[in-house]
Amino acid sequence: MQPARRSTLRLAAMTLFLGAAMPAAAQPSYPSKPVTIVVPHAPGGAVDGVARLLANKLQEDLKQTVVVENRAGASGMIGAAHVARSEADGYTLYFNASIHVINPLLYAKSIQFDAINDFTPISMVAQGELIFSVNPQLPVDSVAELVQRLKDKPQNYTFVTSGFGSAGHLGAAKFLHEVGVGKEVPIALYKGAAPALQDLVGGNVTAIMDPMLSSLPFVKAGKLHALAVTGAKRNPLLPDVPTMQEAGFKDFELYSWYGLWAPAKLPADIRDKLDAAARHAVEQADFKERLTTLGFEPYYRNAKDFSGFINAETTRYDGIIKAADIKID
Repeated sequence: MQPARRSTLRLAAMTLFLGAAMPAAAQPSYPSKPVTIVVPHAPGGAVDGVARLLANKLQEDLKQTVVVENRAGASGMIGAAHVARSEADGYTLYFNASIHVINPLLYAKSIQFDAINDFTPISMVAQGELIFSVNPQLPVDSVAELVQRLKDKPQNYTFVTSGFGSAGHLGAAKFLHEVGVGKEVPIALYKGAAPALQDLVGGNVTAIMDPMLSSLPFVKAGKLHALAVTGAKRNPLLPDVPTMQEAGFKDFELYSWYGLWAPAKLPADIRDKLDAAARHAVEQADFKERLTTLGFEPYYRNAKDFSGFINAETTRYDGIIKAADIKID
């Protein structure tokens, strides 16, 4: 064999040996390129708002670009299905609210993904109560006064929701069911908070339960009248507005909560790195302050606790859906 030929073979063998002996060294550390957080709703809503706050903090912690991509449609299921099909490498993440675990309860026959098994829970980062608001031209000053009107002439009133299966939708359905007019008072479905709130301000519909991020500016401007909030205690942004429990609905406590997921089978080391970054974000004073001013409460749960919380919430939502007889038309 010629010397040049032998040298070439020795070089090739050495290259193969080094590649096999040091696979870890050849892999760049995560993240080595931009990370995308898919938000399955339109820009400007509560989910989008919290996601963008978190993305800014993750970008600082991970030292890598983190962008938010809106993939709206089908009550969030289009974006969720996209993430479920994505590679579990940590570069495609998913941020959504409680509607993620509500959708399977409503769309069992048509949903294109498994909300539990097709995703890796990473962290829960926030929760927020809803504002129960009416058009200010409606002459009511309390939940009790609205209840009386609904019972007297239910056909005259319409509730509205910004998304089928959202926390606001379930809250409205729960309320109407408990009042006893769930069959008589319709809940109109809108594609997003903006058109729903505009129609409520315009007097075309009667009431809404909606996250503070989208409703609070209208309440502060006097364009909507807040009757109650759905949290366990009064919100400091609306100190004069009672809770639903204070209004006589003893077990009425409802939140829209927000969390970060990835596709199923995300490597544990990447999950832990993202979880640590999310925890760090929630612990920072400016993140807490910004969330609070938007009407949210910073609320961190790690991957294990978030998974258990999801299971418990799924059971609770299933009970609300069955009691209120919410069905897909």
